[in-house]
Amino acid sequence: MQPIQWPLWRRIIFRFFFIYIALLISPWNWLDSIPWISKYITTPIYNDPFDWLVRKSNALFFHIKDELVPVAGSGDTSWGWAALCFTLSLAFIGMIIWSIFDRHRKQYVKLNFWLILFTRYYVALVCFSYGIIKIFGVQMVFPSYSQLATPLGDFLPMRFSWLFIGYSTPYQFFSGLMEVVAGLLLLYRRTATLGSLIATGVFIHVAILNLSYDIPVKIYSIQMVVLCLFLLANEMNRILCFFIFNKPANVCSIYHQTYPKRWMKISRVVLKLAFIYFAVWMVIDESITRRNQMKSAKEGMVFKEGSYDVVDYVLNGDTVPPLLTDTLRWQNVIFDSKRSGSIATKDTALWQWYSRGYFRYKVDTTQKTLQIFRPGKDTLYIADLHYSYGNDGALLFNGRKGKDSLVLTLRRSTHNFPLAEKQFNWMTEQIR
Repeated sequence: MQPIQWPLWRRIIFRFFFIYIALLISPWNWLDSIPWISKYITTPIYNDPFDWLVRKSNALFFHIKDELVPVAGSGDTSWGWAALCFTLSLAFIGMIIWSIFDRHRKQYVKLNFWLILFTRYYVALVCFSYGIIKIFGVQMVFPSYSQLATPLGDFLPMRFSWLFIGYSTPYQFFSGLMEVVAGLLLLYRRTATLGSLIATGVFIHVAILNLSYDIPVKIYSIQMVVLCLFLLANEMNRILCFFIFNKPANVCSIYHQTYPKRWMKISRVVLKLAFIYFAVWMVIDESITRRNQMKSAKEGMVFKEGSYDVVDYVLNGDTVPPLLTDTLRWQNVIFDSKRSGSIATKDTALWQWYSRGYFRYKVDTTQKTLQIFRPGKDTLYIADLHYSYGNDGALLFNGRKGKDSLVLTLRRSTHNFPLAEKQFNWMTEQIR
């Protein structure tokens, strides 16, 4: 039973969190997947003005950085921090103005219900988005041959953590399962409290991983923890009675709302089914598509997946010996899939990442040619080579690398990666 009058401190805190959570969730952006809504409504009416305000406030007050870097693969860019500062400031100013003009109101029970409702479904949406792709094993994937061949010390903490999770399918599946379970429990009023508790544990774990391994989703993961704690704060008395004071807990009523008219009840069911379709089934469908794409990338490879030593490297007619001090010579070549691979070289013509040069390639089996490109959409090839097979199974290449002639002999490496064996032992006699 909600109290008739809230204490002053609760009304003030509610006003702050209402504005902050509304800006954080931005439910109007949930329709961005519909192209015309994104183009003609959310982007010009909200996103573009919000971006301008973030940049203007940063230039006048926050001074995070002179030129803000937009959020892309990283959520912790300078724009992300400026947006956080702007959102918190806006919520604080809005709280003051709201408290002045609405100081006589005694409680916000109905408004709090809607805020909790949107928060609950948003947390569930995030749980499904990240949990389902983990269950299908497509968020973090098993280390590629290129990554296995990269010295451990060359990895940054974020990539190291990604490989750590992707290495173990059961661990990633369990992590995703807990997120999905939390999302399912949050969908129903009777289980929402348990869902909030599990979601809090899940996102605290995620936030600690992000903070400990410098994963650039720190702002977002901490915000998810705040949203979960907000849900729990609304049931603090019940939770304290049950877990701490060993007293009977009251029945939860904050998730319940009566719908007196028939169209309201029908709309509620239709909206929930639509949410389940977009938040669950569409993510499952996308995950299946991604997993099939990953599988097809390994099928039908012309060159067998794995590492090849560069036995002979002849550039412009001169044989270049395999000296460790020569950073431009190709030391080994790895084919990770039928479209991509990497080379142990510092050659900047390739995309340098973790001390290896990455490339994508095209093979013409009719002409027996191999063209090597930089990853991405670059259509200008780095090397154009003809290939053949030696009597001992070696791969023979000759052609052009830029303006230079190049002749290569590749032989399948005999080096074994114990990590790729995915060993598991119930009984271990010694630590290896």
